[in-house]
Amino acid sequence: MEEKARVLCLIGPTAVGKTSFSLALARSLGAEVISVDSRQVYRYMDIGTDKADKATRRAIIHHLIDVVDPDEIFTAADFRRLAEEAVRRLRRRGRTPLFVGGTMFYYRALFGSLLSDDLPSDEALRTRLEEEARLKGKKSLYDRLTLADPQRAAELHPNDLRRVLRALELLELTGRAPSTLFRERSRLKSPFDPLYIGLTCPREELVRRIDLRVREQFRAGYVDEVRWLLERGFDERFPSMQGFGYREIAAHLRGTISLDEAIEGDIRSTKAFARRQMTWFRKFEPALWYDRSRVDQERLLEEVIGICRRHLDVGSSS
Repeated sequence: MEEKARVLCLIGPTAVGKTSFSLALARSLGAEVISVDSRQVYRYMDIGTDKADKATRRAIIHHLIDVVDPDEIFTAADFRRLAEEAVRRLRRRGRTPLFVGGTMFYYRALFGSLLSDDLPSDEALRTRLEEEARLKGKKSLYDRLTLADPQRAAELHPNDLRRVLRALELLELTGRAPSTLFRERSRLKSPFDPLYIGLTCPREELVRRIDLRVREQFRAGYVDEVRWLLERGFDERFPSMQGFGYREIAAHLRGTISLDEAIEGDIRSTKAFARRQMTWFRKFEPALWYDRSRVDQERLLEEVIGICRRHLDVGSSS
């Protein structure tokens, strides 16, 4: 039997500090970062998705960032294909793959076969659901999914209409919760053996970090970034532009809301996203969790490096 490739994963809610921690970890382990972020795959969307800057990416190579334009669709299947290719390239060069990000359905796509491509679909049903979304609004469909399958709803943003529609489509076609279908598929073989390291902090601290980060993004030119995207035809209705921050700024540029309202709306949306992430994380047993606020950071890094090396050494010696 072919040995599974041992890889490292750094997870945690948005703004907890995964990026800075991952860079220190990568330097110590000879690793390269594979981004697990459904927004960082889009080109030109840098400030709002909090990408590592170009100097950082030259020092520590990052993969699966700036993959497609904002008017293109990028699926979980696309992520899995490109991530598997990246791991193969890294292993050939003797480098360690370090997955970093908080898009959990990407992790499940890669390590748990979370793909709906070969599950049933029905074009007529999809059209009916799309029409319902147009008439009643996205929130109506998201609320329905929340009642029927709270676990899957917690993994999705309410504005991620494409995936909400797909979940409802599967629910109606199979009569079963999509999260159950995906959990059953997770028993399928994955070519990887992941070690999950989770970073967390108290809610009050996370709220403070979110507030600081959003305000810094606006100071760094977030509004200009969105204006540039809109001027080049990247419509705010595109899935890429429906993420928190981008939609609030688009509304501000239309004159619908003030700049202060856009900032506060972005902060609220980011906090809500972090809550949904933590709902999923609390049910995620495989991870080793570390509260960054209660541990000396150098000692924490040393401990995590040791755990990662043991995981990788077992793979190399077996």
